Amino acid sequence: MTRWTDRRILDLFGIELPIVQAPMAGATTVDMVVAASNAGGLGSLPSAQLSVEQLRDALHLIRTATYKPINVNFFSHVPPHDDAAVQLRWRAILAPYFFEMGLDPSTPTSGRARAPFDELFCEVVEEFKPNVVSFHFGLPEISLVNRVKATGAKVISSATTVEEALWLEVNGVDAIIAMGFEAGGHRGNFLMDDMSTQVGTMALVPQIVDTVKVPVIAAGGISDGRGMAAALMLGASAVQIGTAYLFCPEAKIPAVHAAALDSAGDDSTAITNVFTGRPARGVINRIMRELGPISKSVPPFPTAAAALGAIRAKAEASGRDDFTNLWSGQAARLAARLPAGELTRRLLDEALAVLDNRTGRS
Repeated sequence: MTRWTDRRILDLFGIELPIVQAPMAGATTVDMVVAASNAGGLGSLPSAQLSVEQLRDALHLIRTATYKPINVNFFSHVPPHDDAAVQLRWRAILAPYFFEMGLDPSTPTSGRARAPFDELFCEVVEEFKPNVVSFHFGLPEISLVNRVKATGAKVISSATTVEEALWLEVNGVDAIIAMGFEAGGHRGNFLMDDMSTQVGTMALVPQIVDTVKVPVIAAGGISDGRGMAAALMLGASAVQIGTAYLFCPEAKIPAVHAAALDSAGDDSTAITNVFTGRPARGVINRIMRELGPISKSVPPFPTAAAALGAIRAKAEASGRDDFTNLWSGQAARLAARLPAGELTRRLLDEALAVLDNRTGRS
């Protein structure tokens, strides 16, 4: 049988299968991370919506369940300055939805905002020493990156263009996630914000592979073995898969999100900023149609999400997805419905079968 011929990521991370389970804030659970890692891939824990204490607790649970390599993921955005006028305008735009749901538009916001990597998170990394630390939206300031690397962790981050990939390589990452336009959730862009020029996985991966010396992980529109085999042929050393894991029983998503994924087709998603203030791909719903999908009235990331919280909760309680961020990539239809560990192994088996068929080997 054909083997996965590029071992750079396998050797770099100390994993058996060239599969990174994508860190999906709010949806990824400890059980998912453990299952993906125990299956031989790289389980990834997102921390953006966790407090320092919650992250520490989650890592304790993971380390009692597996000794395999894991990845801890952080956002590296710069929090915006408070702007009361912008927030008031956003509240005014949302006011009709508050009234429709029987809520007061002045309802106080609640819940933890998406937090960037900082000194306190870095102390948790130094305490637990995860095998891999990944960042989204570039990298944090260099002193923090150096502290992470001093723990022995491999540092990776997402690039949505060749320019971003070069920037990441110059700034010391050990591998680059080439994030195609097809990927679900927040775009990893950090040097530009023009969504009209974002690049698809098929075009992006080989151009980044040809430009950088570090290994490349393909992400975006990969939900089955065919996509994984294609990534290898494009020069990727591994794949990062997110949407397919949302169908696993270990995923934690609202029922309305699961229903939207079940019926999603190739043209069911769009890039939107109305949920958080930053472009992200999700299944099209009412608020995306009525306010966006891209709107200049949305407050900067991550502050837009707070005002939507009460409306979203009330709608979800009645079975409506009108105000829920239904994150999904463009290939949801291709995903199998399997437990996370079984999915991880199945993806590689399918990819190798495709490559065997191409080469005529058995």
